[in-house]
Amino acid sequence: MVHKPNDVFAAELARFNRSELPNHDVLVRLEFSGINYKDALAITNSSPVVRRWPMIVGVDGAGVVEASDSAQFEKGDRVFVNGWGLGETQWGCLAQYARLKSEWLLPQSKNLSASDTMAIGTAGYTAMLCTLAIEKHGVRPENGEILVTGASGGVGGFAISILSDWGYRVVASTGRPEEAPYLHNLGAVEVVDRSTMSVEGKPLGKERWAAVVDGVGSYTLANACASTRYGGIVAACGLAQGMDLPTTVAPFILRGVTLKGIDSVMAPQDARIEAWKRLDTDLNRDKLKLMVREIALEEALDYAPQLMAGKIRGRIVVNTQ
Repeated sequence: MVHKPNDVFAAELARFNRSELPNHDVLVRLEFSGINYKDALAITNSSPVVRRWPMIVGVDGAGVVEASDSAQFEKGDRVFVNGWGLGETQWGCLAQYARLKSEWLLPQSKNLSASDTMAIGTAGYTAMLCTLAIEKHGVRPENGEILVTGASGGVGGFAISILSDWGYRVVASTGRPEEAPYLHNLGAVEVVDRSTMSVEGKPLGKERWAAVVDGVGSYTLANACASTRYGGIVAACGLAQGMDLPTTVAPFILRGVTLKGIDSVMAPQDARIEAWKRLDTDLNRDKLKLMVREIALEEALDYAPQLMAGKIRGRIVVNTQ
């Protein structure tokens, strides 16, 4: 829980009574959650993510319905949730219980355990939204290389895994060259240093990328757009470097590049269902194991700063039981 007693920020492992939970229609006994970049921002107070105080953070959650006033779910159903303002305006899932709106929930796949679902979490779901955007744009493996920025993070790892298994030639950009073996194991054919992209570049660079998955923003996103091939697409889903976009219209009006914004928080249920179905069928489970580290709930406060410092690769799954 994060709060601001006397306007002084504090993050702590706290006890609360279930009667304090919001008045939503489904009570879920949570089994697993995760620490996403947004959760780390909230826990470390690095950005004004939280808009209501006090707040239980955690944008992802998976568990079992304990009580329901909704005709859609009944006690014993296995469900999960991603986004919908959890940890920002709504109490989230880094807890043992959450009371959630039924329209936010999806049934867990019979092929994925609760821990697997949270291992994928917002990161894998966002990566699938990005890769589906590339697929729907008509980019095929024979069209050229795909760049994935922020490759050592959760979204980046899933994007590399998915795209390489779909037959694309994937190039990973990271500031952690020591992670090259890990990225190659996920499917990257080449690993490049992020410093080549994270500074101011030219309005147009040499055409290289058929498509891009970017979770970084700022100069990295600008340079990615400037080096995307004619008619290509850049799926932007993050801001690890910054919210700014110091670019020009040149890639868009001279090369017909599409900049596609990917929102995972408020995405409609049909988009979520499509993404999770493809994750169920297409995600390589052996590669998933490479990306995951499981911790206990009480360890979340220690791991959030490490994630912010770029010391964590892949996904942190939190056992809330």
